[in-house]
Amino acid sequence: MEVEKSTNTDNDAAKDQSSGLHKGLGNRHIQLIAIGGAIGSGLFMGSGKTISLSGSSIIITYMVVGFFMFLMMRAIGELLLSNSSYNSFVDFTSEYLGNWAGFFMGWSYWLCWVISCIGDVVVIGGYIQFWFPDLSLWIPAVCSLLFLVSLNVFSVKNFGEIEFWFALIKVLAILVLIIVGFSMIFTGFTSPNGVQASLTHLVERGSIFPNGLFGFIAGFQIAIFSFMGVELLGITAGETKNPEKNLPKAINSIPLRIMLFYVLSLICIIAITSWKYVSPDKSPFVEVFALAGIHIAAALMNFVVLTSALSATNSGVFSTSRMLFGLATQKDAPHFFEKLSTKKIPLLSLLFSGIGMLIGVLLLVIIPSVMQLYTLLSTLCAILILFVWSLMLFSYLAYRKKRPDLHQKSIYKMPAGIILSYACLMFFGFALIALLFEEDTRIGMYIAPFWFLWLIFAYKYRDHIHAYFRKRFN
Repeated sequence: MEVEKSTNTDNDAAKDQSSGLHKGLGNRHIQLIAIGGAIGSGLFMGSGKTISLSGSSIIITYMVVGFFMFLMMRAIGELLLSNSSYNSFVDFTSEYLGNWAGFFMGWSYWLCWVISCIGDVVVIGGYIQFWFPDLSLWIPAVCSLLFLVSLNVFSVKNFGEIEFWFALIKVLAILVLIIVGFSMIFTGFTSPNGVQASLTHLVERGSIFPNGLFGFIAGFQIAIFSFMGVELLGITAGETKNPEKNLPKAINSIPLRIMLFYVLSLICIIAITSWKYVSPDKSPFVEVFALAGIHIAAALMNFVVLTSALSATNSGVFSTSRMLFGLATQKDAPHFFEKLSTKKIPLLSLLFSGIGMLIGVLLLVIIPSVMQLYTLLSTLCAILILFVWSLMLFSYLAYRKKRPDLHQKSIYKMPAGIILSYACLMFFGFALIALLFEEDTRIGMYIAPFWFLWLIFAYKYRDHIHAYFRKRFN
């Protein structure tokens, strides 16, 4: 989001350098942030439920969702690089669709990540119980959140370094799973329950659509949530060195990452255990080794999925603080959220977002079931992120209509941009309808409208709200 609204003059650039966010993210940070964003906790935790719904057709699900994610990221990439003053996707949304769109997108994206972080720290509690089954879920949830907020207080480079190592652990673990998995498949490994590892489990009778077409469609909810974070590159633009080179490189590698991390890992899981033995309430990445009797590997994989949840929470802590900072600079949030610390960190935005996440952890008292709460939270996130992604695509379509000159000069054009943007929007509409197919995801659809009603009220009276806070806290 723009730190200084307006032009690209030398004076403005100098002002951005002195008072704006610190450009502390290098190429290796951006590459690993992109990978980490494409490997969400939805893959590690939620794919068990998706496999139970879709069977081996989950592979098709992730390939379809991944394809549209790549198209959307190409649209975001072209827009961000069309104007060097853009610091995030909210900037171009406000410019091409109007201030209301930036307001709705910014606050929805902020809430989306707050909810996602609550879901991730809830999952962290579940992972810790693998080693300490009697430990209350809220204790590791609160501790991990406090730890990550504290680390993000010091500098953006801390975020980049933490995410770099978390993402690296995820990548290495999935590669190990793939290597070990295919070794088990080719050697005909037989688990204690008598299932022999084989690729035939992918196409055995009843494995492709075990719950029919509706089960296949219902599986898109977790798949959509799994990819939440892929757009995080659109938040880091203002703190990225040499974005003209680093952003396209990160976006172009998305298809390869999807094939490697999602498709091959899911093929291994189903081939080793058969879909019918995958528990919907546990991480299949852990269960596949536990079921095979390799308990040390199961413990190591549990550590990996734990770091994945920490990585997702770390991304959420970062992105919520930057989004709230950006909203404040546009006068869409109280003015004190735009204040930066001496380390160029939006400290009050960071702390406020962290407090919101801590309050959300109290949901564990109301809904003590990890998977039940995780499903509700991931559904709400899916609804909000589909809304945000759709606004990005509408912004791209408006950009193509209003600024054909910028498209012609673009160094990173989206291929068949208009047609494929409409195709993406149709797919997002389909994904939203899919949430109505299952009772546990339908609840989120009932809750979400209240958020948008609140946004309508808040946008209408935002000047009064802003004046109130400025008077009380100036």
